[in-house]
This record gives sequence, structure tokens and C-alpha cells, in this order.
Amino acid sequence: MAHLSKVDLSNEQWNETNAGLLAVGIYQDKSLTHMAKTIDDSSDGVFSNAIKIGDVKGKEGEAHFFYINDQRVLLLGLGKKEKFNSNTARLAAGKVSRMAIDKKISDIAVECFCDNDVARQALGEGIVLGSYQFLDYKTKDKGRFELGSAKVLGPDNEYIFKGVSIADAVCLARDLGNHPGNFSTPSKLAATAKEIAEEGGMNLTVFDRDEFTEMGMGGLAGVAQGTDEPPKFIILEYMNGGEERPKVLVGKGLTFDSGGISIKGANKMDEMKYDMCGSSVVLGVFKALALLKPNLNVVGIVPSTENLSGSKAYKPGDILKAYNGKTIEVLNTDAEGRLILADGLSYASKHYDPEYILDFATLTGAVLVALGHVATGVMGTDDDLMKKVKESSTSTGEKVWEFPLWPEFCKQVQSNIADVKNTGAPMQAGSIAGGAFLKEFVDEKIPWVHFDIAGTAWGAKTDSVNPKGSATGWGVRLVLDMLNA
Repeated sequence: MAHLSKVDLSNEQWNETNAGLLAVGIYQDKSLTHMAKTIDDSSDGVFSNAIKIGDVKGKEGEAHFFYINDQRVLLLGLGKKEKFNSNTARLAAGKVSRMAIDKKISDIAVECFCDNDVARQALGEGIVLGSYQFLDYKTKDKGRFELGSAKVLGPDNEYIFKGVSIADAVCLARDLGNHPGNFSTPSKLAATAKEIAEEGGMNLTVFDRDEFTEMGMGGLAGVAQGTDEPPKFIILEYMNGGEERPKVLVGKGLTFDSGGISIKGANKMDEMKYDMCGSSVVLGVFKALALLKPNLNVVGIVPSTENLSGSKAYKPGDILKAYNGKTIEVLNTDAEGRLILADGLSYASKHYDPEYILDFATLTGAVLVALGHVATGVMGTDDDLMKKVKESSTSTGEKVWEFPLWPEFCKQVQSNIADVKNTGAPMQAGSIAGGAFLKEFVDEKIPWVHFDIAGTAWGAKTDSVNPKGSATGWGVRLVLDMLNA
């Protein structure tokens, strides 16, 4: 794990800080942030002169180095002042961390150029997210450099610390996704859940293969038949909200997916280590709950296994029975995520009387065809809950797009010989078919939204807070915003 987990606050003036890099800002109208103007006034207009000759325009994403009184200063373009928002703050702060790492500068100071708490939180997030690197398997030190420390210059503000904690949780989610399948096993996910539970005073229950099979979790048991790696059914309970009904999060923990008997092609099969990123959303959220300790009741459920093609592997044509008693005709063993989620959703519906259920899964390649790496496909059963999802999407910048769960689509997962089948109509609305299948395992009285993160969990456009070739931790920030954690 290589990222900052702590950011300090300081009331230092610009010429008092000993940081190797000081970052201040400029807007597109050429107006300077408070500290930037102070520096400009104290240095014979060093910024103003650069503006006059056209080297500095203040556009969002710009960054220019200056050397003033033995201090290295980074002038950040913040774009149009009237459009400055939390995402601008997040990306700008991330750019400082990224550029410091590139220049091998160990410590940074960032002016708090935000005028509201939401943007200040985003600033804290950006500093940490920008510092993230996945270096665990690099055995040579050549070229390796980690950011050592960071501080924000400005008045004391708890929202900056909140942003740091949230970003720390996102980085955990990234790490879990980035580790290979021989490390991020179901047992590793269970061990991570144990660490989080101990840190946050949570209840943890882990059912093993024999236990959840005896309980009737035929979906998880069926998918797990082909692997010797011990599967797990993981339950985290954060109960700090008194008598309120819990919110339940269910995450797909498929730690490696070969496709099973319906085997995938060799090209990019290595990326199937990311098929557990639904579980990393859940564990990332619970890491943040452990750090922030909000007054909430939240339950996290992670059904976890590998999907391999061993001699005992389940087969196309098999019939499985889920935890809620519904039978499933297996037509494609590579549509396995919905099978293990069926048990997770059924368990949540039966045991928790939840306020709502959210599930997260790298469920379909079809969502990538529809939305690319830009947005997560969402669908659900409750308009008010979907409205909350969209509001938090806007607030955090983690984009979603709603797909319809019309009866015409739901009919496509009905089976001739079982209650449901695990595929829809051939080459039609594949993402919606996945959601229609999952809907069968949520009690109809419970509001529910499904997040298909197959396009956003990894492969996102590289920017100052999303490193190249990495899991993104998408969804952790959105869920925490929904929870108002």
C-alpha cells in the first residue's frame, strides 16, 4: 500500500512553510486565490507577469512551477470561478500529489482555496487519492518514490480530515482490487473484514463452505464447486444508529473468474482479478465507517469464491436452489456473479428488515458496451432511492445512468424448467437481464438498487486521482455520501 493516510493542517504563511512544494491557485478570469495574491504582492508580481505574457491562463488542469525566495511554488489552474466545485478541488489537489511524486518531492503544502465544506472534503480526498500507487510487487527501488507528508494551509476544518479518511478507504478498495487472485482470495477478504471489524467495533460473521451449503445457499455453493480455494460468506454489522433500520450493502466477491465450464478467452483473462471489486466497495465503505464512526446502522454482505473449471465444477444445464428457495437454471457458468449475489440478497431480505439494499458487482460486459468506462449502470425498484443515488452521483462526481427494469425484460429471465435462468435473451439488454435476475431475490417490499460497475471498477480514464492500470475504488465515495456518513 503506497498512499498518504494522514494530512495535517497548518496556519503557516506561505513563506513560513518548509514543504518542498507549495500549491496555490488561479482562476480563468486571472484572479488569484488569497495566498497566491499574497505571494504575488510579495514578489514583484511574479504571477501577474506570467499572466500578462500569456504563459498562465488559469484553465482547469493547468499547473506551472515558480521558484520564489527559495520556495518551489505550483500555481494551479482552477478554471472558471463560477463553475468551481468539489470535483475541481479534488482534481487540483490530486495534481499536486501526482506532480510531487513525479518530481520526487517528499512533502507538500496546499492552500485551502475552498469556500465550503463539501469542497474542503474533496480537497482532502484529492491529496490522498493523488498520492496512490500500487507498488506491493515492485522488488527494485529504481524509480520508486512515495509522497511522505502533506499539509493544508488554512483554518482548522474537520471536513478536510473527513475527506482524508474517505480517500484512505477508497485506497483500501483499490488495493484489494489490484492484488492478484492468488493474494486477494476469499480468505483474504475475510481477514480484511476482521481487521475492519476490530478497528471499528463491528460484528463479524463468516460462514465457510459447509456452513453456507447447509444453510441452503445453493448459488454460492454451486459456483464454488470448481475451486479448492475456501469460499466465504462474509457479514459485517456496524450498529451505531440506535433503533433505525439498517442499510444493507451486498458486494460480489468473485476473486477470480475463469468463466468456469463456459470458459473465457485467454485475452485479458488476467483482468478477472477485478471481478471482486463489488466486495471492495463494501469493504471500503466499512473501512470509512470504522474511521468516521457515524451514527448509523449498516450491514455489509460479501459472498466470495473463485469460479474455476475443476472436475467438480457446476455445469451448463445444472439447477441450483438459492437461499430464498427459488430454483435457477444455469445456462452459462460465466454468469456466475448473479448466482452468488442471489444468496447475498436473499439473506439480506430475510434477516435484516433493511431500509434499503444496494448491491455492487462487476456483473456484465454489456454495461461496458453501453456506457464505456465513464458511468455505472444502475437499476432498481424504488424511485425515491434511485433519486438519492443520482443526487450522490452528482455530489461526488461518480457518474451513474439508470436502465429500465420493465416487465418485458424481467420475463426474459424466466425459465421453462426452473423458476429463473441466469441469462436473458441472446445479445439483448445483457446488463438489464442481470438486474432482472437479481430482482428475483430481493423481497418486493424492500427498496433496492443494483450497481453494475464492470465499466468503472477499473479501466477508467487516467487523471490526477485515478492512476493508470489500477482499480478505481469507484462507489465508495458515492455510498458514503448516500449514507451521510
